[in-house]
Amino acid sequence: MKAKPATVGLYAAILVAGVAAPLVFPHYTLQLAVLWIMILFALTWDILGGQMGYNSLGNILFFGAGMYICALTQIGLYYDIAEYTASSGEIKVDFTMGQYMLGLGLGTVAAGIGSVLLALFFGRIVFGLRGPYFAIGTLGVALAAGELMGTWDYVGGGGGISLPVYPGDPNDRSLLYYFLCFVAAIATFAFLKWLYSTRFGLAVNAIRDDEEKAEAMGIHTERYKTVAWGISAFFLGIVGAVFGNMVGFIEPLEVAFPTVTFGIFMVLMVLLGGKGTLWGPVIGATLFHVIKEVTWTYLLGWQWITLGALIIINVIFFQQGIMGWMREKWPERFGIVVDRRATISASEEAQ
Repeated sequence: MKAKPATVGLYAAILVAGVAAPLVFPHYTLQLAVLWIMILFALTWDILGGQMGYNSLGNILFFGAGMYICALTQIGLYYDIAEYTASSGEIKVDFTMGQYMLGLGLGTVAAGIGSVLLALFFGRIVFGLRGPYFAIGTLGVALAAGELMGTWDYVGGGGGISLPVYPGDPNDRSLLYYFLCFVAAIATFAFLKWLYSTRFGLAVNAIRDDEEKAEAMGIHTERYKTVAWGISAFFLGIVGAVFGNMVGFIEPLEVAFPTVTFGIFMVLMVLLGGKGTLWGPVIGATLFHVIKEVTWTYLLGWQWITLGALIIINVIFFQQGIMGWMREKWPERFGIVVDRRATISASEEAQ
């Protein structure tokens, strides 16, 4: 099926804007990089929460796990980890550009693979739960992970870990991590666009609509649920590795496993944009990030009130999200054929 010219133009515009943004707005490179991370957060949460109907509150587990796995890989290639993370700080760390890039590359790959393995392990536990019990179970896993890392001295404990310092120019460093976040988000979107067009998309939607009937039809629901969580974990692990190096420091509760901030933001962004759609998470994440940055900059002290009001308005008056509202308003633009005559006749009969 050939893509429409308008669609191709939209994708091209996004790519051009994404490449040009840090060059046009160099002072906002970090904020722009976080925008792509937010988009990736929303896309990966929607795999389970929107497409499959399993509202996870613990996806932040893989984000933090990716940070630690990458950091330990980077450090372990050249130094003893226990000595590096010791509070005495006796090791003088000095990475060459080759060492730094090799460690970052291997660490990022290890973060993605390690996060998938965690998803496979914990999936065997939490997918025995459904509804609110599943949400609470996943939340408990994420909170426990943060507390565990905070008491594990080998990985720095509550004091955290300082990541290797980029050996080049600071401006080059900012661009490097911006484009890593950009590529990760674009790759996630492209992969999910393809994935939802396959049998996988039909299967997870069937699980969302009625899991018992899906099982009766021969769909291996446990397998699809595990694979879906593994996909989320893979991309979250990768972006966690990138984010940890971008900020340069990993702290277990506020940076690696921020359940009450990033963990909740994932859900809110998808609800704002529209669950169970491809573009809804992208739109919701973009709008949410802009609101968040504006309130943090100009309404400091009121930012949480503003975000709380956004949640209330979204949940009470805007449950279908932006994409859901647009589909109701202009169904023909989304390929939904509405028989106006039948609708009018049914309305007249009801009266």
